[in-house]
Amino acid sequence: MTPEQRSRCMAAIKGKDTKPEKIVRKYLFSRGLRYRVNNRKLPGSPDIVLKKYKTVVFIDGCFWHGHEGCKYYRLPKTNVDFWRHKIAMNIARDYANGVDLRLAGWKVIRVWECDIKTKVNREATLESLYQEIIGTEHRSGTYGSIPNGTSIAAEPNFPYGDKKN
Repeated sequence: MTPEQRSRCMAAIKGKDTKPEKIVRKYLFSRGLRYRVNNRKLPGSPDIVLKKYKTVVFIDGCFWHGHEGCKYYRLPKTNVDFWRHKIAMNIARDYANGVDLRLAGWKVIRVWECDIKTKVNREATLESLYQEIIGTEHRSGTYGSIPNGTSIAAEPNFPYGDKKN
């Protein structure tokens, strides 16, 4: 790609109301959960905030948030240092926001784009997410594939959610 084409491509990427976010929101709403979206009063402006459950959910793009081992996370072949630095800063910011939210008493859940994008893992991922939200355990988690190939996982100390429609 030429620099102009790359710039046009990257500028067209949305930050809110992405297809994976809409899929997750529609599923949670169909299961009776009510939430707020992109609450700017909370660190990181979580994609979904479920105040009743004191839970926030981030639906992260694999490229922009550095999902290691994912087919959607590949650094561009041009300007590699810039992209490596940018994604590293995104990861650091995600971590800091997760810590701040947990210290404020929120349960933080991260869902990866790749597990919502394809129908193969989507249902299992969404059901696991729902169970984690309504469950009584207060822990943070990530859903979907993780680098070692496990399909669904919860990582209690993963550093990474309540809005109504």
